[in-house]
Amino acid sequence: MLRVMTKSNDQRTAAGAEEDWKTLLYERLAEDDEGRVCKDISDDACRETPGNFLATLLANTCSSIADKLASAKTTLPWLLMQLGAPAWIISLLVPIRESGSMLPQMLIGAVVRRQAVRKWVWVAGGSVQGFSLLLMAWCGMTLEGLQAGLAVTGLLILFSLARGACSVAYKDVLGKTIPKTRRGRLSGWISAIAGLAAFAAGLALGAFGQGEAASGLYLDLLAVAAMLWFLAIASYARIVEFPGATDGGANGFSEALSSLSLLREDAPFRKFVIGRALAMGSGLVAPFYVTLAREDLGSAASLLGIFIAAEGLAGLVSSPVWGRWADRSSRQVFAVACGLAALTSLAVAAWSVAGLPSEASLWFYPLAFFVLGIAHAGVRLGRKTYLVDMAGGNKRTDYVAVSNSVIGVLLLLTGLLGALAAVISVQLTIVSLAIAGLLGAILSLRWREVSG
Repeated sequence: MLRVMTKSNDQRTAAGAEEDWKTLLYERLAEDDEGRVCKDISDDACRETPGNFLATLLANTCSSIADKLASAKTTLPWLLMQLGAPAWIISLLVPIRESGSMLPQMLIGAVVRRQAVRKWVWVAGGSVQGFSLLLMAWCGMTLEGLQAGLAVTGLLILFSLARGACSVAYKDVLGKTIPKTRRGRLSGWISAIAGLAAFAAGLALGAFGQGEAASGLYLDLLAVAAMLWFLAIASYARIVEFPGATDGGANGFSEALSSLSLLREDAPFRKFVIGRALAMGSGLVAPFYVTLAREDLGSAASLLGIFIAAEGLAGLVSSPVWGRWADRSSRQVFAVACGLAALTSLAVAAWSVAGLPSEASLWFYPLAFFVLGIAHAGVRLGRKTYLVDMAGGNKRTDYVAVSNSVIGVLLLLTGLLGALAAVISVQLTIVSLAIAGLLGAILSLRWREVSG
């Protein structure tokens, strides 16, 4: 009896020690050392906040790093070009990745919100994404040319649909488990750690991946990304989520369709959607940069590493600056960032046509990709902040539903047009997206000021 009691005391001591380090680390990361803040969550959830904060941090950091290692902007285009896939398939990667994760959010939102415990939706979606990446690696080992391109594209569609389910579940679980005033800090740490990790991975690949690399190295990146997803779901499954309300699960897609009249009746919102649509090029144009760089400089893995490092560093260094500026004027942030992306694209197209020496291109293309990453971060942050600031309550919900519906469809259409244009000229595609971006920047200057 005494032995059992001693064991129980040891277990309690170990559990207490684990709880102590989690609490201390949480207080340091969340800046919550003067009495735990539990705004907008239940008392039960409040007691689990340190562990949930750290589990969410690890899960989403791993998934964010995985996204950068298996990016539709860098690694996947590089792999498909190595396998001999046609250019029109490569131009579809980013539109599929973005629209595929956007449109399902409206279709499955009602289903997710009917679940009392929603973390398992994220776990299931993460599992699909991990296995999709492994299957992409397998396709890269067994297929070539058009077959490889079609197979990887099909798996990317599956990956993106699962990502949409994860996005819906993540927002709901975050709202139930993390206090309102600590969610931004959590997102900031996720972005910072993932950006640093991607930067370090890119530098390592750049340092050790010399020479013309076989596709096996890129397949290794997909495999590592898949393992990170499996680590992410193992961490996310440890979140303590208490059952929540299951009512109010209206079909988001039906609501979006019924709210399309906003585009006709609400002039400021209509101008916002048009500007956002014109600015899509800041995200869509990245694979074309990679295509031109690879044609000019070859397929050395070190160059891919530089692009991965540039993408990670761009988000890390620029988001705080854009964020502070957006608090004063999100309209200006969107306009400046959109214009910067367009001018960078015009410079890239001109550089490619000029046929300048490869020695100069070795620094130009990574620098252009880095500037594009900074600009795209500003476009995303500017439009998100503007949308939040321009409306509140149910109207904000309608704005999000309608704008996501419209942009999701336009992404697919733009991707198809880009695929056709890429068959003719990659430079023409880049210039077309740049001109649209310039028009978006000019239009956004006419938006009414809603920040500050």
